[in-house]
Amino acid sequence: MIKSLYIAAKDLKAEFRTKQMLNSMLIFSLIVIVIFSISFGDLLSQPDMVAKLAPGVLWIAFTFAGTLGLSRSFAGEIENGCLEGLKLSPIDRGSIYTGKTISGAVLMFTVEILTIPIFIVLFNYNITGIIGLAIVIFLGTVGFMSVGTLLSALSASTRTREIMLPVLLLPLIIPVIIPAVMATGKILVDGNIGNILSELRLLLVYDMIFFIIGQLVFEYTIMD
Repeated sequence: MIKSLYIAAKDLKAEFRTKQMLNSMLIFSLIVIVIFSISFGDLLSQPDMVAKLAPGVLWIAFTFAGTLGLSRSFAGEIENGCLEGLKLSPIDRGSIYTGKTISGAVLMFTVEILTIPIFIVLFNYNITGIIGLAIVIFLGTVGFMSVGTLLSALSASTRTREIMLPVLLLPLIIPVIIPAVMATGKILVDGNIGNILSELRLLLVYDMIFFIIGQLVFEYTIMD
């Protein structure tokens, strides 16, 4: 685990120095929020309607911003020859996967934390049950990154990785997007965590299964 944290810290240090990927993800997420706020127009004066629209708007922004970040997760390592160095280092391949997943999740959490206040302002909506929403976003993001990191490594060496990654990723994250959207909708309506326990269990099981699968097969995705 310590080796994974070193890899994650290395990635985050490099990213926060340039903020290239983080800025792209944040701008993309904000563009989605702004476009939806303009499109819905008069509907934003109705809190009940905003509560119905909010889950889809937020997870569309999170998903596509995360996909944009994943597309560069391993591309930079390959372009700079760093991936070969990681493979030659005396660490388990699963540690590389875990470190990459952690760093990607941290970047996505950062984008989500910055996106939600913008959503509150543009949609003129007061979010209740912020703790429950944070749990849903955490579990949803971990599941998204567990799958996304594996597929990013798989598609990084292909010439059409920008196209290949979304094609592979979107079908596999449906099991996490559906309960995440449903749980977000419920928590925004009444703020009661007890009403989303079934969705949280689904997200937790999904996270555990795909994280374990990622640990087991990651070694084969980065083989020459």
